[in-house]
Amino acid sequence: MRGALAGTAVPSAGPGLAVPSLPLSGMMEAGSVKGKGNAPMINLLLNVLWVFFFGFAAALGWLTAALFMVITIVGIPWARAAVNIAIFMLWPFGRVAVDRELLTGRGDLGTSPLGTIGNILWFIFAGIWLALGHLILGIGFCLTIIGIPFGFQHFKFAGLALAPIGKTIVDREVADAMIYGRR
Repeated sequence: MRGALAGTAVPSAGPGLAVPSLPLSGMMEAGSVKGKGNAPMINLLLNVLWVFFFGFAAALGWLTAALFMVITIVGIPWARAAVNIAIFMLWPFGRVAVDRELLTGRGDLGTSPLGTIGNILWFIFAGIWLALGHLILGIGFCLTIIGIPFGFQHFKFAGLALAPIGKTIVDREVADAMIYGRR
């Protein structure tokens, strides 16, 4: 089977049948980043539907929360995380949240022990409730076949809502390159 995947001919497919060699050099192989096919178009369609139905209102809600955090002055450290989530809410398909320190290779205030303390406070006062809300919405969307992609996005938001400080939003390709070492 490996020979067929590499583009060589399989000697026989049965009595009297030969299978010709298939050139697979331009096709996607397992684990390859190239050859995404229709994924960008599907992501675009799902993002447009997301923004139209609930993404815009959710992003406005997060931006409003960020504004209130800045006004209180005490909430300024959490405002950046709220703005990141608001931007993520506008265009979630094809994007993921990753740790900034892993992405840039250097630490900052949000990835330091102070960021950890901020995430603990966020988790206690807001994160658990926001994550629970996204979890419930995700389960509700997954009850219908057409809602499954939107439900998965809510599961992604539930994870981010638990501890958003020190995270940044990147395209899936960037995250894959970061994880698998492809640059």
